[in-house]
Amino acid sequence: MTIDKQLPSTRTTELDSICLKAEVIPVLAIQRVEDAVPLAKALVEGGIMVLEITLRTDCALEAIRRIKEALPHVSIGVGTVLTPAQYRLAEQVGADFVVTPGTTEALYRYGVESPVPMLPGVATVSELMVGWQYGYRRFKFFPAEASGGVKALKAFAGPIAEARFCPTGGINLDNADDYLALNNVMCVGGSWLTPKSLVDAGDWNAIRRLAREVADRFHH
Repeated sequence: MTIDKQLPSTRTTELDSICLKAEVIPVLAIQRVEDAVPLAKALVEGGIMVLEITLRTDCALEAIRRIKEALPHVSIGVGTVLTPAQYRLAEQVGADFVVTPGTTEALYRYGVESPVPMLPGVATVSELMVGWQYGYRRFKFFPAEASGGVKALKAFAGPIAEARFCPTGGINLDNADDYLALNNVMCVGGSWLTPKSLVDAGDWNAIRRLAREVADRFHH
């Protein structure tokens, strides 16, 4: 296996510059395409500049297109990418980065060649080591709470101190501080910023307030 020697430095820099914009990245599963732009605008007006939109819903790609058009200065991650084919779709809709829940050799190989950086999902040291050999230094830790949470990330820092993570899964306002206090955590992801009840009701003001609270509390 040949690894591009430039990959660790350039990819790491790209992901770091995105994650530096936000300590909390909202993870959005958009059910109705007409919600996409007002939801994204409410989060951005609240001070959140990086959004992850998952491919778990039928209208996800169209939602991403609309958000990119309406808010070109916002960094958009495409989440729940499971295959190289989905990775290609993310490239086509203008993703700034791609996020996977777990990672396969096929995704790593595709990610090495892609112009769009990948934040690969890992839950164990062995998975981390596979990513490492492909040149990856930044990872999503998922499902964070179920996989050992803060204690697991502290343990990862021993053998692989250079790796940094965006933990997602079970993270909320109560425990986000514990994760962000770790040296190897660059940001956290979560869906608590966009409660389904508020989105269903189209209560963008309430979401703007939640985003503002989070941005004020966790801002660098």
